[in-house]
Amino acid sequence: MAKTKTSKKSSSKTPIQVDIVSDIVCPWCWVGIKLFQKAAKQSGQNITLSWRPYMLDPSVPEGGTPYTDYMKRKFGDGPSDRFKEMRAQLEKVGPALGIDFKFGEIPMRPNTLDAHRLLKWAQGQNKGTAASEALFKAFFTDLKDVGSPDVLADIGKSIGMDSELTTDLLAGDDDKNAVREEIMFFRNLGVNAVPTFIYNGQFAVQGAQSPEAHIDAIKKAANMPVNS
Repeated sequence: MAKTKTSKKSSSKTPIQVDIVSDIVCPWCWVGIKLFQKAAKQSGQNITLSWRPYMLDPSVPEGGTPYTDYMKRKFGDGPSDRFKEMRAQLEKVGPALGIDFKFGEIPMRPNTLDAHRLLKWAQGQNKGTAASEALFKAFFTDLKDVGSPDVLADIGKSIGMDSELTTDLLAGDDDKNAVREEIMFFRNLGVNAVPTFIYNGQFAVQGAQSPEAHIDAIKKAANMPVNS
């Protein structure tokens, strides 16, 4: 699988491998990835990324479901609504990271299988980081249905992918099973929440952790061999 380098600074040390397990509809994943990227830049280490799929809710139908109704079913409605508290926290931390969450305007909660297929193909063209950012922004800021093949083809085109080829691939079943198998692989490893950052295949940092937490992890990983 193709990998994407996150740090422009060179290092004579063996590259640090980081697998990022995330889902496009997970707001904490976007926050967590931004915080990780800060740490990666500060570290000056040679870090190689692999973008890994995860689906928070595989039961969402292929055509998606209305976002507000879905969130009410999932988190409840009323003064004790857990999502309202989480939303307020996310909207507070987002701007400092260049994130503009528009939770109140999101129309659809999509099934993200096809979005992960697009990310997989983008990664094969060394465009994984660009695809991940474009998908998060399309969903949370631009209010696009990232379960729509047309929307996904446009996202691919925006980062330099062939939109006609992407449309043709999305119309078929290419890599659906591969993505599902990869999700199951990481679930079997014990990944039950995202984002999860797996360093050198040996230890993980889970959740939207601070840059300092990742700096510590990067230092630890720099002195450990990369699993082949």
